[in-house]
Amino acid sequence: MPLPAPDVPASQRLALDCRTLLDHRIGKGVCGCCGALRPRYKRLVDNIFPEDPEDGLVKANMEKLTFYALSAPEKLDRIGAYLSERLSRDVARHRYGYVCIAMEALDQLLMACHCQSINLFVESFLKMVRKLLESDKPSLQILGTNSFVKFANIEEDTPSYHRSYDFFVSRFSEMCHSSYEDPDIRTKIRMAGIKGLQGVVRKTVNDELQANIWDPQHMDKIVPSLLFNLQSGERTESRSPSPLQASEKEKESPVELTERCFRELLGRAAYGNIKNAVTPVLMHLDNHSLWEGKTFAVRCFKIIMYSIQSQHSHLVIQQLLGHLDANSKNSATVRAGIVEVLLEAAAIAASGSVGPTVLEVFNTLLRQLRLSVDYELTGSYDGSTNIGTKIIKAHEERQLQEAVIRTIGSFANTLPTYQRSEVMLFIMGKIPVPGMHLALPSTGSGPEGTRMIQVMLLKSLVQVTAGFQTTNMLTALPSSFLEPLLSFSLTEDPEVRLLVLQILLSLIDRHDNRPKFSSISIISDISVLKLKVDKCSRQDNLFMKKHGQQLYRHIYLGCKEQSSGRQHYETLFALLGLLSVELANEEVVVDLIRLALALQDLALSTDEALPVYNRCAVHALAAAYLNLICQLTTVPAFCQHIHEVIEVRQKESPYLLPEDVFIENPKLPSSLEKVEGDVLFLQSKITEVLGGSGYNTERLATPYVPQFTDEDRLSKRKSIGETISLQVEVESRNSPEKEERTPAEEITFETLKNAIVDSVGMEEQERERRRQVVEKFQKAPFEEIAAHCGARATLLQSKLNQIFEITIRPPPSPSGTISSGYGQNQSRSVPIYEMKFPDLCVY
Repeated sequence: MPLPAPDVPASQRLALDCRTLLDHRIGKGVCGCCGALRPRYKRLVDNIFPEDPEDGLVKANMEKLTFYALSAPEKLDRIGAYLSERLSRDVARHRYGYVCIAMEALDQLLMACHCQSINLFVESFLKMVRKLLESDKPSLQILGTNSFVKFANIEEDTPSYHRSYDFFVSRFSEMCHSSYEDPDIRTKIRMAGIKGLQGVVRKTVNDELQANIWDPQHMDKIVPSLLFNLQSGERTESRSPSPLQASEKEKESPVELTERCFRELLGRAAYGNIKNAVTPVLMHLDNHSLWEGKTFAVRCFKIIMYSIQSQHSHLVIQQLLGHLDANSKNSATVRAGIVEVLLEAAAIAASGSVGPTVLEVFNTLLRQLRLSVDYELTGSYDGSTNIGTKIIKAHEERQLQEAVIRTIGSFANTLPTYQRSEVMLFIMGKIPVPGMHLALPSTGSGPEGTRMIQVMLLKSLVQVTAGFQTTNMLTALPSSFLEPLLSFSLTEDPEVRLLVLQILLSLIDRHDNRPKFSSISIISDISVLKLKVDKCSRQDNLFMKKHGQQLYRHIYLGCKEQSSGRQHYETLFALLGLLSVELANEEVVVDLIRLALALQDLALSTDEALPVYNRCAVHALAAAYLNLICQLTTVPAFCQHIHEVIEVRQKESPYLLPEDVFIENPKLPSSLEKVEGDVLFLQSKITEVLGGSGYNTERLATPYVPQFTDEDRLSKRKSIGETISLQVEVESRNSPEKEERTPAEEITFETLKNAIVDSVGMEEQERERRRQVVEKFQKAPFEEIAAHCGARATLLQSKLNQIFEITIRPPPSPSGTISSGYGQNQSRSVPIYEMKFPDLCVY
């Protein structure tokens, strides 16, 4: 009996109810004909699940499902949605076997299908991965992570505009910090989190349409998670019981995986993303106080410097410098840690990678050096000693200062010669030079602070000039650098003088001859030294012609200092030796021999009141140098005379030779009153023997006398900051009696300060006046400028008229002539209004 028409909708409803029932079945199949009513893609999906989940995925049916998905790609999104629905139901019912089968099926479909419809399928896939990651079961979290990593390695043909990975970044970062009780499971969860972050980076970093993974909101989660595992790995490695166990677990350790992920992240960073990648590293090291240990911070930035592109290295260095400035009032250990990282970063950076702001780098380091000196002397960061102020440890500040100086040298070593010369000039401009105003602002630390700044900056120059190589000394050492440097060799501070000498040695030594003059001794054959001697170039000759006399004078005056010790004389000998090897021509050799003989005369003189040790040291210095120069000149008669004198000294006066003077406990006489005869080098004899070899005898016969300048008198101070009182006695030239003198005028530091301030004020006024004139001529109307110039012309004419009135001699008149006492006629001054001019002169 046929069904009535109204019953047709009821049959459709029955079919729908059957389909709904079949959609929720768990077993493999359903008996009867109702299974044929289900969509084919659902039947294919259901067939891949076995009745027993331990049997695993039904591979034959999986192949059918894959073929169907490839044949009908428009059904792929429905397949994904249905698999997602089954997986959610299985997770809720704790049927984890079927969950694993569903994820395996999803992975295979994802790997096989690359069509335009895959985007909708990916949404279902990511929804299932998210479901697994939200689970409390570590196994499900790891399963979801592994599926996501497989998906991240797939290159999609079509872009996705709306896909978001924010949840995955947050969840994977959370897994990296897992604190699960079981250490093995904890390690697996952390490794899964690291792999997940690596997958997110790979999926998004090269796709401009995806979410920008370099945004701070993402980097602030990714980078600290990686650093946390790097740090944790260091702790576990330090507690590892044996190398064998460590090698067995090496593959499972998250440390190498973390480092590889971190390197990959940094290697993909473009120019504009470096800052966002490095800033979280700085914040992590700050928050966990990891600067003080230095080891982990150095390791992190080694990874950064080796991973980023070399042309971006200067960006990392600039960020470190900015961070150092931001922590300028932090503890010395923190600042020292940052400086130590800077040192390592500069060593790794390629040549010239400091970037366009080379001087700014050194300016920042020098500023930190000055601040450290102030902190050490004042004892606090704010210059006060109030209760509650953080107390500063002086030894920590000194360690920081040494680290800054080493870092300055490390940066300088990466620079080419011309830039290093600029840095040398820049640092020299920062040093308080005697006789000039302070280049650094006053810090309130007084004279001792100024002296310490001088010492620290000179130590920085020692580092910068180490290994300095140049072919043209004139351009590398201009007067603007050499003259202030030499002025420091005249101060009373022995440490400052020694640093200046070391800088000069580094600048002059171009063939690595300096170590061969490390000690003063009488060498019978200098060929054992294997000195590298090149012919003096034209530029070197010009340099010595311009600056030679300055160098000789400062060597001579340095030997006169009573505070000079063994190191000073050894350094002076090295300087004389390097001048002879590096920059000597015939004229320079003659001057150096005259200088050595003048040093002998200085040691013989009793007017200088030098101690016995200093006089013996100068004698020994002169003897050692003449022994060296005579063998360099290869004049037999000259060598014979020098060796004869040395032999006499060895027998009669060994305390005049370096072997008996420059030792720890020299045996010296109480006085040097009878130093004469054969123990002295004779200028007449040396002039005679060298004259026969073509040397300038007239110049040799002239004793060397240094010329004293105002620079020397200004430099004879312990420190520029000390109050000085110079008694200046001015002889009255108009007085016939030379014994009468004017009262002494006392010049104090305040007087000099006021004079400097006044001159600076006048310069500023003159500069302002010039600016106003230029601005007026640029902006004023033409009529005003013309009127101004006309007024100036009128003023000039009036001044000329006054000059003419003064210089025109009045006409002779009987009343205007007087007779002087010496019989000479002198004109008496006649007022202008009484003069009578011819008519032609009146207008």
